[in-house]
Amino acid sequence: MSAERLQLKIGGMACSFCAASITKGLGRMPGVHGASVSLAHEEALIEYDSDLVTEERLRQTLLDLGYTIRDPRRVKAYEEQQKEIDLQKGRLILAAVFTGISLVEMALMWSGLVPKLVLQPVLAVTMPLLALLTIFVPGLYVLRMAWHSVRRGILNQHVLLEFGAFSGLLGGALGLVGQYGHIASLRFPAPDFFAVATFITTYHILSGYASLLVRTKASRSVMKLLELQPAMATVIRAGVEQEVSVEEVRVGERVRIRPGASIPLDGRVLQGASGVDESLVTGESLPVDKAAGAEVIGGSVNLTGSLIVEVTRVGDESFLQQVARQIEEARARKPGILQLVDRVLAVYVPGVLTAAALTILIWTLGAYLATGHVEIARGVFAMLAVFVMGYPCALGMATPLAMIRGGGMAAEHGILIRSGEAFEGLKDIRRVAFDKTGTLTEGRPSVTQVVPLRDATEQDTLRLAASAEAPSEHPLAQAIVRRADAERLDRLDVRDFEAIPGKGVRATLEGGRLLVGSPRLLREEGIDLRSLLPRVDALQDAGNTVVVAAEDGLPVGLIAIADTIKADAREAVARMRAQGVEPIMLTGDNERTARAVAQAVGISEFRAEVLPEEKAMEIRRLQAGGRRVMMVGDGINDGPALTQADVGVAIGAGTDIAIESADVVLMGERLAAVADAMEIGRSSYRKTVQNITLAFAFNGVGIPLAMTGLVAPIWAMLAMVVSVSTVLANSFLGMRWVDTLQH
Repeated sequence: MSAERLQLKIGGMACSFCAASITKGLGRMPGVHGASVSLAHEEALIEYDSDLVTEERLRQTLLDLGYTIRDPRRVKAYEEQQKEIDLQKGRLILAAVFTGISLVEMALMWSGLVPKLVLQPVLAVTMPLLALLTIFVPGLYVLRMAWHSVRRGILNQHVLLEFGAFSGLLGGALGLVGQYGHIASLRFPAPDFFAVATFITTYHILSGYASLLVRTKASRSVMKLLELQPAMATVIRAGVEQEVSVEEVRVGERVRIRPGASIPLDGRVLQGASGVDESLVTGESLPVDKAAGAEVIGGSVNLTGSLIVEVTRVGDESFLQQVARQIEEARARKPGILQLVDRVLAVYVPGVLTAAALTILIWTLGAYLATGHVEIARGVFAMLAVFVMGYPCALGMATPLAMIRGGGMAAEHGILIRSGEAFEGLKDIRRVAFDKTGTLTEGRPSVTQVVPLRDATEQDTLRLAASAEAPSEHPLAQAIVRRADAERLDRLDVRDFEAIPGKGVRATLEGGRLLVGSPRLLREEGIDLRSLLPRVDALQDAGNTVVVAAEDGLPVGLIAIADTIKADAREAVARMRAQGVEPIMLTGDNERTARAVAQAVGISEFRAEVLPEEKAMEIRRLQAGGRRVMMVGDGINDGPALTQADVGVAIGAGTDIAIESADVVLMGERLAAVADAMEIGRSSYRKTVQNITLAFAFNGVGIPLAMTGLVAPIWAMLAMVVSVSTVLANSFLGMRWVDTLQH
């Protein structure tokens, strides 16, 4: 046995029924062990035995089902998506023209403005022609998809459409035969049947185009992710520095990274010391000190000192490439959320086909047993009416209209909900995983506490530290300066400023020596801190980074700096618990800081020092047993987990990668909006149920009436218009009394 995996970008999917059709079509092939299809990201991950089935055969099956396979190159795939939109738009315009002509002719017939003897011959030619053109030109792709689905025993919305469309053609043809052959039993209303065939095909094309438009806003996150990597690197070759493309850099080569520059590739520091901002890639909010022997990650930012780095990973092995691959794999592995309307259609489609078959039996065998006569003509008319009445026009609009309504409600709360799957997934969420940095916290260091020592005051300590740190570009130094400025403290005149990379600063004040930095720096300078260790440990246990200010060898005060917790974080966590949702925190930060933040916001379960791929694995663990899981984050390191989660929620102030990987985007930083989104999701689901109930009120009554042979196609069209109008009114006029009853 030779196990292989194939990941493909798929075009042409319109709804979760399409994803189910692909899963069935591939799953029934010998040698295929499993197929995971993501509708939201239009991707499939196929696990198969290459001894039993080839990659070419798998690809051909997808093509046979009527879908397209997009170029794996991301820019090319985006271009193909745009071409697909243009193609579908052309189909819709052409179908709309045919439908418009058909409606004009039908209006003339109904109004009696044109004499019947003049209009009838025209209708006899143009109406079947318009129906045939609609089905076989713009609608040909649907016909092909329906044919290949039927061949594989798959009953979906394409199959039901073609039964309805060809029923219209057949009914119209029989009507023409009855009219011009003077056969009384075949006096079917031919123009009505042809018009219905044209109308429902055009509606189906319109639905597909609308779905495609929504999906083309899908993610270009991987492309944006890789754009974070600098295009050029300063390589040292034969003792000479030269600018080269990152693609030319090889493992083992040395590169220089100057202050303020992005680190081009993963590597190990050979010379120099600096603070490095890794927040975009690891989630750690405070800069990480780097010295000889330390590992650095491509895409992070060098803050202060100059570094010489030996490259250790390039190409597909680099951090950013690995995250890109993890996002793609998470998309393919993401559990599908089969929307309610698609679960209904899974029963409804075979139900309509069964009703049509039963109609023929009633008017042939049943009529013969009851009266001794076979009513073939009436049976055919009734069967065709069943197919026409059975096309689920309003049913197909139930979810989109509820989504539009819910989307408007969400927008009022600063929330963007990007997919139908997210609307239905929100109501079933039972676990919420929060990132820490930039999600539960503000995402930048701030002074949380000033502890004066000896006879100094808080203002004295802060003024002294800010005066020494003012020339520094280090984020911790800037946090101290911001706090002093906020308290309007005047700075002292210091000289001989010296930054000590990764440790702190040294300066002089009126001949005295100032040191502001980490406890390690002060110990190295011979300052005794043993009496301060309990206070330092207590501040660090609370999740703070401690800076010590000293003058002339004596500590003046301690300054605690941390990434402060958002004002509404605790309230948001409490609201979710009240909704029956249990929170957990996943962070790349250290254990001590993670514990302090979790306790502060009321989260009892957390995981610290978690890598991006481990976050996605943790989400999969939480999803075990079919539980619905939400992930809330804002960084690159959250991308795979946001994609893997049933519903990914990105903070709008976060990175493009997080935003594009998510299903829901909070336009601001208000965490309480997460709880609002879940409530809106539940409300939208109730509205969907109402819409489906209303749609079935028409189809459920119309199909049995059609089985009697008493319902003309024109009444089926009218019922379609009324049902769609009712669903539309329910979605936007409210029906608040129903909402109240269901709360």
